[in-house]
Amino acid sequence: MSRHVAIAEEFPNPNKDEKEHASYGLLWERRVVRIITPGTLIDEKFMDPWENNYLLCVWPGGGSSSSSTSASSSTSTSASGSSGDEGEGQDSPVGLAWLDLSTGDFFTQGSTRGALTAELARIGPREIVIDESCRNTPEVTLLTSEKRLLTFHTSTISPLDTKSWASLLESSSTSTSSSKKRNLLEVGGFGNEEISAGSTLLSYVKEKLQGLSMKLQPPVRRSKENNMLIDAVTMRALEIRSTLKDGVVGGVGTLLKTVRRTVTRGGTRRLGSWLTSPETSVKIINDRLNLVEHFIASPKLLEDIRYKLKLTHDSQRLVQKMSLGRGDADDLVSLARTIIQTQDIVDCISSHLPRKKESLKVVKELIGRIEKLEELAGRILRSIDENGLMLRHTIEDREAAEITALAEAVERGRVLSEEAEGEGEEGLEEGEEEVVEEEKPKKRGRKKATATPAATTPTTKATVKKTIKPRTQRILKEVDREKVEPWIMHPTASKTLTKLHKSLEELMTEKQLLETRLLDESMLSEHLVALKWTPSLGHILHIKSRTLPDMTEGILSSAISVGSSKSTHSYHLPEWTKLGSRIEMARLAIRAEEQKVLQDIRKQVILNIHALRRNATVLDELDIAAGFAVLAKESGWVRPILNMSTEHKIVGGRHATVQRSLDDLGRTFVANDCWVGGEEGMWIITGPNMAGKSTFLRQNALISILAQTGSYVPADHAEIGIIDQIFSRVGSADDLYRSQSTFMVEMIETAYILKNATPRSFVIMDEVGRGTTVDDGFAIAGGVVRYLWEVCGCRVLFATHFHGLVELVEGWEKGEGKGRKRIGAYCTDLVEDEKGGWMFVHKLRKGVNKRSHAVKVARMAGLPQLALKTAEEILKTAEKFKRG
Repeated sequence: MSRHVAIAEEFPNPNKDEKEHASYGLLWERRVVRIITPGTLIDEKFMDPWENNYLLCVWPGGGSSSSSTSASSSTSTSASGSSGDEGEGQDSPVGLAWLDLSTGDFFTQGSTRGALTAELARIGPREIVIDESCRNTPEVTLLTSEKRLLTFHTSTISPLDTKSWASLLESSSTSTSSSKKRNLLEVGGFGNEEISAGSTLLSYVKEKLQGLSMKLQPPVRRSKENNMLIDAVTMRALEIRSTLKDGVVGGVGTLLKTVRRTVTRGGTRRLGSWLTSPETSVKIINDRLNLVEHFIASPKLLEDIRYKLKLTHDSQRLVQKMSLGRGDADDLVSLARTIIQTQDIVDCISSHLPRKKESLKVVKELIGRIEKLEELAGRILRSIDENGLMLRHTIEDREAAEITALAEAVERGRVLSEEAEGEGEEGLEEGEEEVVEEEKPKKRGRKKATATPAATTPTTKATVKKTIKPRTQRILKEVDREKVEPWIMHPTASKTLTKLHKSLEELMTEKQLLETRLLDESMLSEHLVALKWTPSLGHILHIKSRTLPDMTEGILSSAISVGSSKSTHSYHLPEWTKLGSRIEMARLAIRAEEQKVLQDIRKQVILNIHALRRNATVLDELDIAAGFAVLAKESGWVRPILNMSTEHKIVGGRHATVQRSLDDLGRTFVANDCWVGGEEGMWIITGPNMAGKSTFLRQNALISILAQTGSYVPADHAEIGIIDQIFSRVGSADDLYRSQSTFMVEMIETAYILKNATPRSFVIMDEVGRGTTVDDGFAIAGGVVRYLWEVCGCRVLFATHFHGLVELVEGWEKGEGKGRKRIGAYCTDLVEDEKGGWMFVHKLRKGVNKRSHAVKVARMAGLPQLALKTAEEILKTAEKFKRG
């Protein structure tokens, strides 16, 4: 939506008696209590429960806390930063801080200008905040060109003032056990840019929440050394979270959709985070794999855990709502049920401990992080009346349905007049129904409803009858309302609440005695009598009768008539007015006490917020591990072996998403091996169009991501050296917004890879150099291959139609490249039969394929016959020319 929405509420006007004040005489005044922006959503119904809602602040090193940068120098830096001249300014430090108000997660990270787009792709912020002092910086130019939603803000917190963070964070975030508050920079090793970004971010949130109580988790410092970096181009090309075609997050065709077997919302959100920032720690990865292995080896445990996880609720967001003072009784019940299920899960796992030493250690450490909170759950369930909650929801749903039905009737022009409907309701008693008198013309004058011209047809009359339901269905009678008052708390929830309910019972007994007295003393036993309350008349005595008893004696002598019709009469009875007021006061007192008890329980939740958050994190991790186990079992995936080498050994590797699509079509995926990074540091892959070169490149990148996420992988065997960054240059697209042609975009992406790849990186490149002439393209492809081989020294899969590259690199290997890892040549193929038919061979073999068979693919695509015939003639002529 990209809009800011201000929410205002009414408050008593403290200046109503001050004549000189602008609001003099007004009982109420309106104040803005919150400003909602795309990044500051808390619990709005339209939030995606499966995705995080991150608000990010970017703090450029140039607009820093130590000194301000002039507009002229900023403009100069921006120009140089975007020119691409040897990456000038690309190493300039940038501070990042981001949070999710719906879960309380808070992170910071130091980065660089060159890596900013990659970080944005990984975080996926809904809104980006920039301090006003940083408006004229290259980073802002970059974010604007990427069409990001930017909001500029003047921070009320000094850039390096971490003490101001304390009021917005949970305890122990900025203080130490010595009770001396130390600088966050000293405690957590945060950089100046990170702290400045965090200060601006918290200032922005504080302003938008307008004083609403907020507690975020202490900031977690992310380091790029701890996670595999996947830049924005690679994230799109591999379709990790969103599809390349339409950009749908988690849509069919994405890696997230393919591997997702999670059953909780929190688990799904964490899975998305894991896939976009895989681990680089072998220990953490193996711990995750050990847990998955344990679930695979224990089918009954796996089934039980997933069933119990389905019964849990979104604890992270529930707890955060409590910290913001917004959680209601339903949220508390959900939290209590989750606490109970969490303990059931612990008991279940404890009864199925693994025998394998490594797995046993992981499982014990995991369940050891869960804290028992049965006492809190018991307090919630003993206090909140779930039946009362259900009754309240039933009433609310019924009222909403009635309003919807009425609105539909009004929209169609087929509804009874409001005045006539009200007149009809006054004379109806319990058990009677409201009808349109259409069958008795002689009583036309006493009709209780007047139809519009459109309502005179049989169809219209049927519609009216259907819309205006019987009175017993449309409203609760006074007697019924008293019997089924939807209290949300048990009377035993507090001593005060017990006393108030007892007082209310005594008052209701008094009412029964008053009704008995009316019947005994005033000859009303033959009449329909009710002591009731109406919005317009208050507490009244309602009598339905054409003839009235003597109203001059006994208890009725003090009754005052307030309304009557031919069959009903309403009176104010002093005894009932006083008693009714006392009953309403008792009800109000009960409701107030219920809110007090509710607030007390919220406070108890806040006191246990650390344990609740920690438990929720464990549930998320269990959900992901259990989902990975289900995926591995149903897909036949294997456990990968991770080490600190730079080799990539895959046997029978498959593309997870493509294989699933082919399985749905009843077709078979052709698996391929990949042994790059050992003796052969780079593979050059040639072959026909449509023969699977791009699929092979992508599948090996995806296998690496899945392995470092902690999942089993689609292969027969997988042994992978830890990868620090994955780079991809596949596909083609222009960027007319920035005046960049397809070839220019290709060269920019290629330049980024060459400047940032390390010996531990994994690079996949497809048809580099194809966007220009054959000679120029071949020259550029050769230069890229040599740089990757000699300078970067990383694992590379290089798909191309320039088969001459193989001969070119053979010359390098014999010359200056002696002692380096060799470059392997592999290809796919196409087989033709005697009748002119043909089929692709997707299985890679060693060697070079010098034919692309592009004309055959063009025939598959449906090119006109004349175009195909001309293309074949030109191709034959060119081949003859080459042969000399």
